[in-house]
Amino acid sequence: MDERIDQGARERLRRLPSLDPLKGFEAAARHLSFTRAADELHLTQSAVSRQIQTLEEQLGVRLFQREVRRLRLTPEGETLLRVVGELLERLADVCAGLRAAQRRPQVQITAAVGIASLWLVPRLAAFQEAQPDVDVRISADNRVVDLEREGFDVGLRYLAGDDVPAEATLLFEEEVFPVASPQLAATLPKHVSADDFSRIVLLAYDDDRAAPWLSWEPWLLGLGLAGARPKAVLRFNQYDQLIRAAEEGQGVALGRGPLVARAIADGRLKPLAVRREKLPARGYYLVRTKGAMRPEVERFVAWLQDEAEKTVRSMGGGALSPPARRA
Repeated sequence: MDERIDQGARERLRRLPSLDPLKGFEAAARHLSFTRAADELHLTQSAVSRQIQTLEEQLGVRLFQREVRRLRLTPEGETLLRVVGELLERLADVCAGLRAAQRRPQVQITAAVGIASLWLVPRLAAFQEAQPDVDVRISADNRVVDLEREGFDVGLRYLAGDDVPAEATLLFEEEVFPVASPQLAATLPKHVSADDFSRIVLLAYDDDRAAPWLSWEPWLLGLGLAGARPKAVLRFNQYDQLIRAAEEGQGVALGRGPLVARAIADGRLKPLAVRREKLPARGYYLVRTKGAMRPEVERFVAWLQDEAEKTVRSMGGGALSPPARRA
């Protein structure tokens, strides 16, 4: 921050009266009585009187006309009351909101960007409708974070078999197959030739070296198109961006079954008539901290598992096994 701006801010703060005299003035001005103001603020009448006197000395003006058995605001007092009343009311509303937010139960969840954007967020309205008293905070991050250290209750993770912790719960396994928008799919023949392929734009995941099962090369080899060249390749570093592009008809993508199930059910994507690859060694898991046993977390976890079962059923159930629940 610029030193001159910082110095100016400090000078303005030094010129402001303290909060207690302002509160005493506002209460006395509303009631036009030091005695009633003292009762409201749980102070003595003399304490409120001293606050007003201190405030008048700091400002260099009279705020009240003190008459026998009567108190009236001066023009300066009326001006100050309009501003102080509004500011104290706003401050009280903000503080009440902060206290209310602390009292509301909250579930904190971390999830990879793809599953958060494509699977979890579109379903959250159902949880909020069923549990309106529970707040949910989502942190979408492809890092595998330490739940305990970073304060999360639940994590949704995409894991290989060797990396699955004993306490994790399988939500659904991975299944990969080509998808496109219905409009684009309608223009593609059932059996694509090399000539057809030259008119297709491929949507590719930029991290397919780390995730080779999301690479187009094995698919093209299986279709006998290893030597064919697409019209173009659009690459994305986030999987949800890739799927949004597919929904907009910009090309053909490799859909991850659980993550595109709703888009297929809603008619935004259509599976192409080629083989599907099930990856039994990989799946989407729910993990939770050992201390996250609060009722709201239990309800959220139960809801997640129910939604996972619905996802499996929507995919036909045959390609994917029902999620195994672990204690």
